[in-house]
Amino acid sequence: MPGRINRALELLEQGQPIYYTDSGPLTYDNGKAMARTWADYLAVDLEHGAWDLPGLGEFMRGLVDGGPTASGHRTPAVITTVPTDGTDEAVVRANAWMFKQVLARGVHGVLLCHAETAGAVRAFVESCRYPFTDIGVGGWLGQGRRGAGGQGYASAAWGISDQEYLEKADPWPLNPAGELLLGLKIENKRALLYADVTTAIPGVAFAEWGPGDMSMSLGYTYRHDAPFPDGMQAARSKVFSACKNSGISFLNGVREDDVAEMIDEGVMIGSCGTSGEPVARKGRAYTNRTMPV
Repeated sequence: MPGRINRALELLEQGQPIYYTDSGPLTYDNGKAMARTWADYLAVDLEHGAWDLPGLGEFMRGLVDGGPTASGHRTPAVITTVPTDGTDEAVVRANAWMFKQVLARGVHGVLLCHAETAGAVRAFVESCRYPFTDIGVGGWLGQGRRGAGGQGYASAAWGISDQEYLEKADPWPLNPAGELLLGLKIENKRALLYADVTTAIPGVAFAEWGPGDMSMSLGYTYRHDAPFPDGMQAARSKVFSACKNSGISFLNGVREDDVAEMIDEGVMIGSCGTSGEPVARKGRAYTNRTMPV
């Protein structure tokens, strides 16, 4: 039996790299089809895709009805982006309702795009936490700001009581018993300046350097894939170093011909692109993973 609700988190806790793929359409039928995905988590793009909360709810319902996974988890983990950027604290405070809305649908994590400042990241983490939680409060973090009301929808997706959800819906590893994964996209020159600080904000579990957006910020039309110019390689190195120094997981693209090398380097979250399952299969074999997919 699984030890966690969030399969991706459970694997990271074991020191195992994880792999994700895109969710596809936000429909009940697609959720049912994706319930047995090869991926450890499903990435829902609400940054550029339609802001479809009813669809997200139906997708989550489909995951539940199509499950459980072979690993015994009720659903694969689901991590979503939202349309707002982490420009500064004021922008994140004004758009905090987005985090609350997706969390209320039962997703297992949120990835903040263009996470530029410490104030923005602090506001992001606080917006995803309930105010009765005091772990980590003081210093960088203030009281949580997520309100009551949405836990009924989310707890149904997680298959637990409302009270259990309130206790578990907190960021890991800040809260060792938490089940939420909060991440950062440090994907432009402004965000790069503060990478050492933003990745160290309590409540953040992982970060990526967003090569597509980073390339545009550095003056290229679009340079998403390796080999990278020197400036982009330096940006990747800075974000990777910041993650290592802060003790959080680094997300990076992985291919079948480099997944073992990336794991040896320290990449813990693999974006497999269109290659998908064969890349994850090779990576899992390399780390002697035993949890069924």
